[in-house]
Amino acid sequence: MNAWQRYIAWRLLGALPVLFGISLLAFILAQLSPGDPAEILLEGAGTGMPSDAEVAALRSYLGLDAPPYVQYGLWLWRLLHGDGGMSYHLGIPVFTALLDRLPVTAALAGAALLWAMAGGIGLGLLMVRLRGTAAMLLRGMAQVMLAVPSFLTAILLILVFGVWLHVLPTNGVESAAGYLLPSLALALVTLAMTAQLLDAHLREALSSLYAQTARLRGLSETRVLLSYALPNALVPVTAMLGNFAAAVLGGAIIVETVFALPGIGSLALEAIHYRDYPLLQGYVLFLGGIYVLVTLAVDLVLARMDPRIALGGER
Repeated sequence: MNAWQRYIAWRLLGALPVLFGISLLAFILAQLSPGDPAEILLEGAGTGMPSDAEVAALRSYLGLDAPPYVQYGLWLWRLLHGDGGMSYHLGIPVFTALLDRLPVTAALAGAALLWAMAGGIGLGLLMVRLRGTAAMLLRGMAQVMLAVPSFLTAILLILVFGVWLHVLPTNGVESAAGYLLPSLALALVTLAMTAQLLDAHLREALSSLYAQTARLRGLSETRVLLSYALPNALVPVTAMLGNFAAAVLGGAIIVETVFALPGIGSLALEAIHYRDYPLLQGYVLFLGGIYVLVTLAVDLVLARMDPRIALGGER
């Protein structure tokens, strides 16, 4: 087994205890939540206030009268077989409800990642190439973008492009244009962080010995920037964008609410409102699993970009 294969195997093994911890956390959160799931189910059936005998019978049927460790074992066994339970207020399997809403959130996350990647790299390159007042203005603009929270950005975008200009939709996803404003609101802070990080690493790379050697060989400044400095500076930027792509799935709740998008973030708010604990458990587990998988994929990409990661710094 070579170094690259050992690195992949080690990363896969390292993900298993993380997934186990996420499942344990999701179960404990449901156990600590107020309210009796059996009573909530019976009240939601619309048959009036349930009696104590009816609640006790349903608790026994659902296995809620068993010790917590037995409940966790049964729940984990069902999860391994693809059964996340039934949603209280929707009346459908939890994973079915999450998968139905996933395409909207995935499209939003993908569009936000494109904004952050294209805008952040472009702005970072401009910061490095420009000098004087122009560069200072760009860096100041990035600072302002970092300071504005996403919900305020979303409101400002709605006001400008929806209320004043009437050029873009401000709610729903009937067309691809419906993703433009929410994805930009979600990506703006990361866009500024990407630009600042790239700017710092590019300036460091341009002052390195290999960049000076490239200049002595007669290469233009643009060639040195794009062919020598940029590939090295993109490694930490890729790591940050990968973490953003994983975290944006869970951090889109506010943006989805402001723009009325039917994603998994708004579904989680519904679950909180109706005290739908199985759906909340599935939401935590679902997003945790996606986060682990995306982070693992980013680690493998970074190991390909910089072989020293997989080789343990041997070269």
